Amino acid sequence: MSSPALARRLSLTNAIFLGLGSMIGAGLFASFSPAARAAGNGLLVGLAVAALVATFNALSTAQLAAAMPQSGGTYLYGRRVLGEWWGFLAGWGFVIGKTASCAAMALTFAAAIAPPGWLRPVAVVAVVAIALINIAGVTRTARATQIIVIFVLAAIAIAVVSGLSAGSDSSSRLAGFLTDGSLWSGGVYGILQSAGLLFFAFAGYARVATLGEEVRDPSRTIPRAIIVALAVCVAVYAVVAVVLLSVLGSSAVAGSASPVVDLAASSDWPWAEWVVRAGAAAASLGALLALIAGVGRTVLAMSRGGDLPAWLSAVHPRFSTPYRAEGVVAVVLVILVSLTDLRGAIAFSSFGVLVYYFIANLSAWLQDASERRFGRVVPTLGAVLCVLLVATLPVSAIVTGVAVFVVGAVYRAIRLRRAISA
Repeated sequence: MSSPALARRLSLTNAIFLGLGSMIGAGLFASFSPAARAAGNGLLVGLAVAALVATFNALSTAQLAAAMPQSGGTYLYGRRVLGEWWGFLAGWGFVIGKTASCAAMALTFAAAIAPPGWLRPVAVVAVVAIALINIAGVTRTARATQIIVIFVLAAIAIAVVSGLSAGSDSSSRLAGFLTDGSLWSGGVYGILQSAGLLFFAFAGYARVATLGEEVRDPSRTIPRAIIVALAVCVAVYAVVAVVLLSVLGSSAVAGSASPVVDLAASSDWPWAEWVVRAGAAAASLGALLALIAGVGRTVLAMSRGGDLPAWLSAVHPRFSTPYRAEGVVAVVLVILVSLTDLRGAIAFSSFGVLVYYFIANLSAWLQDASERRFGRVVPTLGAVLCVLLVATLPVSAIVTGVAVFVVGAVYRAIRLRRAISA
């Protein structure tokens, strides 16, 4: 039984801000520290590699989304182009990895505003509130995301300007690490590991594709939104990375829990730190808003495809949203933030997302020639670089990621056997 289609209500601007809301959030405030620990000043090279990989993946995703503008993203593309098992692995990795990211975002938001002892209750309230906004309609999600992104960008600008005003030797330090060879001091492995960790920051453009069924004129809107959102995000990350290394230095960035906040705190503007802390909280909230929307749509697509229970495919008759899918995601998140600390989930999330995009690149490579926009060079390079970055992630993330995919494969095999015997 097919479920009703979702309503196409998102404009190009809505789609761009949803992509930005996913990317200018967790990564900006959380990923620079582990990247600096892996590569020192070489995180700048890692950032360039991550941006290159993201660009190839974005182009492949845009090509696929233009031809198949329905909810589900690479889960849908993998099923149609490569086969049902490939689609399932993409969807499973996305749902599990991004659910962990959602919990991490809720806890990060709560850590920025909650009084002592109230971390988990505040995180639970954030999850419930964001889920209700999403269930109430995708246009409300888009409007809320737009407001949050604008505020976060303003907070980032304040952090950069205030940090530069205090870093009197920042220019000489920048010139130093650009010329003294320290960009390469982390070695090839360290730089590639930093790229894998920073890739976590750029994965948000997939949110536009997972919402493909709700975008107006999708064959034109989705590719444009993905490319514009990624370009803005890369520019913002590059500026912040250069300023962090120039003002604080790689050692301080590596040892900081929130280097962008520390950047503002190093200035002579006492109010700047609190504005940036509010921006960090808002960024986490914006990422949570877009992430829950994306996970919910992927769950919807997987239930339509028979890989998850069919009752999850219900669409709300008034709001045209996958309310059961998003409700289940919210319940799982409430349990996770109540019992577990997932703020260290960056590497695990990167593993799942890189596998997801590897499958996207394979799908784009095998697309019919009439649907290809960028030839086969783009998905070939995208797939190879995804494998390379996965191989350089921390061993614990690789082991955990493989285990999660094995569990998913066993679950689907049992489900298929039951369906055959029924």
